[in-house]
Amino acid sequence: MKIAVLSTNKNLYSTKRLVEAALKRGHECVVLDHRQCYVGIKQGEPSIHYKGQDVSNIDAIIPRIGASVTFYGSAIVRQFEIMGVVSANPSQAITRSRDKLRCMQILSGAGIGMPITGFARQTNDVDDLIKMVGGAPLVIKLLEGTQGIGVVLAETRKAASSVIEAFYGLGNNILIQEYIKESRGADIRALIVNGKVVGAMKRTAKEGEFRSNLHRGGSATVIKLTKAEKDTALRAASELGLTVCGVDMLQADRGPLVLEVNSSPGLEGIEKVTGKDIANSIIEFLEKKHQLKREPKEGKKKSKVGQTL
Repeated sequence: MKIAVLSTNKNLYSTKRLVEAALKRGHECVVLDHRQCYVGIKQGEPSIHYKGQDVSNIDAIIPRIGASVTFYGSAIVRQFEIMGVVSANPSQAITRSRDKLRCMQILSGAGIGMPITGFARQTNDVDDLIKMVGGAPLVIKLLEGTQGIGVVLAETRKAASSVIEAFYGLGNNILIQEYIKESRGADIRALIVNGKVVGAMKRTAKEGEFRSNLHRGGSATVIKLTKAEKDTALRAASELGLTVCGVDMLQADRGPLVLEVNSSPGLEGIEKVTGKDIANSIIEFLEKKHQLKREPKEGKKKSKVGQTL
């Protein structure tokens, strides 16, 4: 296969590992900055160009779409899909997961555990919002934030009200979320590929910090998921339609609670902690998906030959 990793930086750990894994399994692999891709929309002849060259001969893509370019990146993935190119994640699933509110609404409707979450737009709704999620302390999140950026823990009702009103005043969309104190500044990341958990780790926040993201200085250890945690992670991925993702969960007294589902999970932390070759699992999945796509065509050719004979 000819595989393209859609990434803005070929030197990122995850991008390099995916390229290495693809080459090791005998494939051709290129890195395309999706921001520099552009589409041709013509009846019966969709195409994609990159830096002046037609790159429509790609067999499979691995989207590594950043939050700041979700709309454009998803459009590029969608164009590849229209052209019959296999993708590690569907474009629609990427947009579902990237919109934190939409993601929570989908998971809630499916009955998947999550912290109580509120969303509003008017400052006069603040008091009821705070009450809705169980009062302070509570967590306030920017809808567009990643890697723990734009996530605030408000210790008191007064602090929560001030922060929420400040965000509203700046025109930001935010979620207000229940604070799960028993999680003690730790969460779980389950890495899923093709309906299977291929790696899991527990991330713990550094002292004085409640966000456990490794980018925020948190530490990580390998963990064996309980049946409930594994089932919750797999259901969350399935409901969003993601075939490669990281599911972040809190360990709460009432069971695992999904915080976020990441369609472009980083590989560095989980590969180093678990010692597993996650990149290889992703390439292997693409191989199977590409083969399944080819089989119906081969089957049709055989049936036509049989009719001729």
